[in-house]
Amino acid sequence: MKKLVVFLFLFLFGTIGVKAEDLTPNSESAILLEVSTGKVIYEKNANQKLAPASMTKVMSMLLIMEAVDSGKLSFEDEVVISDNASSMGGSQIFLQTGEKYKVQELLKGIAIASGNDAVVAMAEKVSGSVSSFVDAMNEKATSLGLTNTHFDNPHGLESENHYTTARDMSVMALELLKHEKILEFTSIYEDYLKKPDGSSVWLVNTNRLVRFYEGVDGLKTGFTNQAGYCITTTARRGDMRLLSVVMKAETSDLRSKDTVSMLNYGFNTYKLDVLLKKEEKIGEVTIEKGKKEKVDVYLEQDVTILSKVSDNKEVFDYNLVVENIMAPLKNNSKVGYLEVMDKEGNIVKEVDVVVTEDIESANVFGLFGRVLKIFTGGIF
Repeated sequence: MKKLVVFLFLFLFGTIGVKAEDLTPNSESAILLEVSTGKVIYEKNANQKLAPASMTKVMSMLLIMEAVDSGKLSFEDEVVISDNASSMGGSQIFLQTGEKYKVQELLKGIAIASGNDAVVAMAEKVSGSVSSFVDAMNEKATSLGLTNTHFDNPHGLESENHYTTARDMSVMALELLKHEKILEFTSIYEDYLKKPDGSSVWLVNTNRLVRFYEGVDGLKTGFTNQAGYCITTTARRGDMRLLSVVMKAETSDLRSKDTVSMLNYGFNTYKLDVLLKKEEKIGEVTIEKGKKEKVDVYLEQDVTILSKVSDNKEVFDYNLVVENIMAPLKNNSKVGYLEVMDKEGNIVKEVDVVVTEDIESANVFGLFGRVLKIFTGGIF
């Protein structure tokens, strides 16, 4: 492995922020973080196991979006409503056995109105049965490193062995936000589901902050007697997106109050500096046995740093770390990573770098010519 040092310097400036104390006095557990960096800004009992109620649907929506993005499922695919789905209690969008809906209509019913019937129908569509879908939920939780989470169902109705934490919930939500199209559903405040008989069901977002707090465009509320009132929320202002989780508040107003308290603190106290854009060329690397000997590489995502607005300016420099890169390569293949270092030389962030074109293997004549060029000092 070799390192190419890129000498770049950027400065961060800020103004005075506010002090964090107990931002969530009305909730049992809470967490606030910035999405692009994953940096936790505030937490309270974030590892306490609690019932998540319908916040469970964050994981359910994640599996649905993964199925869509992988091509296993299409938003236009039809779903036939089973007896099991139509019989679900709690929050629902009043699906009837035998009715047919498109995937995108049911996803809308989950994201906006928290339809238990809709999420059961989608669980059956994605995995063939609810039990198989729940197995997939727990497998996904394990793959994400969530050791304090277990699911018994895809909707969040009360069950003894159904629990998570605010921290684990934030990890699930971060994973869901990688599928940006989900925000097109969770950001809708109200809409209508047209039923096969021509009637309509009014869908109103259970997350009232979508309408009443600037920048909120998701993600999921929850309530049961066991869980109390809970909510996972995301909001964006400018380049910065925050994610918050509130668990076990006594009323919906109090869960909103604590959420707003955290979001206000985050937006007023922190700033996100975009140091490098993913569209920027970050360097050039050598390709072994490729038709092209060298190729430009780019960041897989923006390089961002979260800092308090009261912080003094900081200086950063970078190391581009690349491995031995062998052709062939597909477009968007990872070929190394960029280390972001503070002025003391501490690595504060790593971002993958990728090629942005297909790189074909050189044929035997091309490789021979390359070797000949080396031995002849470039005469040929």
